[in-house]
Amino acid sequence: MSDLSEGAPESDRREGCPHPRETLRLVGHAEAEQALLSAYRSDRMHHAWLISGAEGVGKATLAYRLARFVLAHPDPAAAAVQGAVDLAVPPDHPAARRVARLSHSDLLVLRRGWNADRKGFFGEIRVDDVRRTASFFGSTAGEGGWRVCVVDTADDMNGAAANALLKALEEPPPRALFLLLSAAPRALPAPVRSRCRSLRLAPLSDRQTLDVLQGLPELADEHETEALATAAELAEGSVARALSLLASDGAALRTTVSGLLDRLPAVDVRAAHALAEDLGRRGAEARFAVFVALVGDWLHARVAAGAALREPRLARFAELWEKTARSAREIEVFNLDRRPFVLETLTELAGLARR
Repeated sequence: MSDLSEGAPESDRREGCPHPRETLRLVGHAEAEQALLSAYRSDRMHHAWLISGAEGVGKATLAYRLARFVLAHPDPAAAAVQGAVDLAVPPDHPAARRVARLSHSDLLVLRRGWNADRKGFFGEIRVDDVRRTASFFGSTAGEGGWRVCVVDTADDMNGAAANALLKALEEPPPRALFLLLSAAPRALPAPVRSRCRSLRLAPLSDRQTLDVLQGLPELADEHETEALATAAELAEGSVARALSLLASDGAALRTTVSGLLDRLPAVDVRAAHALAEDLGRRGAEARFAVFVALVGDWLHARVAAGAALREPRLARFAELWEKTARSAREIEVFNLDRRPFVLETLTELAGLARR
């Protein structure tokens, strides 16, 4: 069930890469896959799963893999399900082809929509988007089996959208399956989390990340094996980050940003302004995304360490983490100047580091 008009861009598609719903191969996450398969063939499938993990570890690939399997095999007691060793579905299966085309009547995808007037994506998943679940789950499954809703990502929902989704999660019809993807599950409303069974995906290993990169023909043709291996090593288990690193000389950028962050609370003003100019120029969107990810990692590490030590500033680190992500999204949506964001972010980080 498509949410886009013909030819409109997709907010969850990365340029030059197949969409997760078109990706039939899953690298890593065998334990998570087996947990989903076991739950399904036991005929005690929970109606909502919160699949979490860092951006680019394979959350959407796993979600669509499960969706294909459920839509291809609607009876958990069938021999094909009971004898399955994983959630793979042959690429020529009708369910696989229709999921790839986003034309399956029993699949609904909620994501940031395309704003035709502004020629850009909306900054969040809106309540009107989520309200589509009422008609989707209110009708009989088109093929008499399951109806699957993928929310990619749940982090993008505004408050009203989250409340609307909660209503659907509280009273699910039979054979309804919600797959919520999240990189920051703790930021989701507690009532939404409580209605879901949690499944967290660990970062990929360097070898697994390289395996994914080498499986992308255009990428493998464009970059030497050494460059792919370096990106995989620096990506910390995220294919999305590896792709950004490859597209933007990210290895050098990582060194520059890490150097600035390691010196906090001291700030090298000249280096900070040089970085802001670099990330503010036209065509530096991928480099800017790398900067935002590195800042997020720095904050995440301190939130994790602070939680263990009962750090009194924990809430301030968490607030800045959320503010940074929100501001970066607004810059993307409204095409704002990135330079003030870079300088302000470094200043705020320095302020937190010295307190």
